[in-house]
Amino acid sequence: MKKLLLLAVFAACASCTSSDKHTATNKAANDTILAFLQKRHVPGMAVAISVDGQLVFSKGYGLADVEQQVPVDPEKSAFRIGSIAKLLTAIGLGQLMEQNKIQIDSSIYYYLPDFPRKKWRPTLRQIAGHQGGIRHYKGNEMQSNVHYQTVTEGLSIFKDDSLEYKPGTQYSYSSYGFNLLSAAIEKSAGTDFLTFMNQEVIRKIGLTHTFADVNDSIIPYRTRFYVVEQQQVKNAPSVDNSYKWAGGGFVSSANDLIKVGHALLNHSMLSENTLKILTTAQPLPEGEVSHYGMGFSVGKDDKGNDFFGHSGGSVGGTSNFVIYPRQKIVVVVLTNRSGANLGEIAEHLAQLYMK
Repeated sequence: MKKLLLLAVFAACASCTSSDKHTATNKAANDTILAFLQKRHVPGMAVAISVDGQLVFSKGYGLADVEQQVPVDPEKSAFRIGSIAKLLTAIGLGQLMEQNKIQIDSSIYYYLPDFPRKKWRPTLRQIAGHQGGIRHYKGNEMQSNVHYQTVTEGLSIFKDDSLEYKPGTQYSYSSYGFNLLSAAIEKSAGTDFLTFMNQEVIRKIGLTHTFADVNDSIIPYRTRFYVVEQQQVKNAPSVDNSYKWAGGGFVSSANDLIKVGHALLNHSMLSENTLKILTTAQPLPEGEVSHYGMGFSVGKDDKGNDFFGHSGGSVGGTSNFVIYPRQKIVVVVLTNRSGANLGEIAEHLAQLYMK
């Protein structure tokens, strides 16, 4: 299997977008990616990069489906994007903010009065910034294979648990917090969460290969999902992501996520002010900052350049999506294996184009 994968990495590189201006940088980017892949057991990877609104690099490596020998297509191959779904959810949240349909500093109980009462009343801002006290996964919950018909049904996993701390006093990452946020979005939008996301985010941006990862649906070009155990690639265990649509339940292609980056940079989906609210790190007591806004990780790279975006880890997928707003650079890296440890490859690729 190891030999097969190495051959696939070099043989299945396709769909490269280039321009004379970026030819040398594209070669350096490709060399960086190949060096990374030589050190990792990654069945398939898609990488897309844009500069100043232009797609300058779009390339597939390896196999979207190892058994059927289907090569990765960066335009079409739909990978599990994990927590990048939180960023998409935040765009939907921003839409409702601009329509005055949702107030982020209101208590969650304003939108969900039947949610079990806790010691404290977290706000939507706190919940979306992982400061609401909602717990994260326990045990093997990330491998849930239970199907939930509605977002409200999915809340049953954690709704009776106590808050883990007073909201606003600390940062503690919680995908379940986004379950709760999506329930508030449903109430504010007057429709179910997936319909809202499809109509107000996916269609408006013009995404053609981004879908809820519904197990029994036929999703064109959806990849297969893998894990690596003792340096051997194996099929990932079956999971049903209906328990966490908003926090990690979507599949998408690299080129589609580049479109998301463009929509954010040119403010076609959200105003400059709304995007600033979502991408401003929320403060913590004693002057600390969380490096997280609402649905967006924010920070500086090792060169001091500001960025925002999100990484993702799911069963059978590891991903990274980063935007450098000043340089107008967007980098997307998607793989179809758990725990691929992408490290700082997106940052390194971005810095190549900054030069």
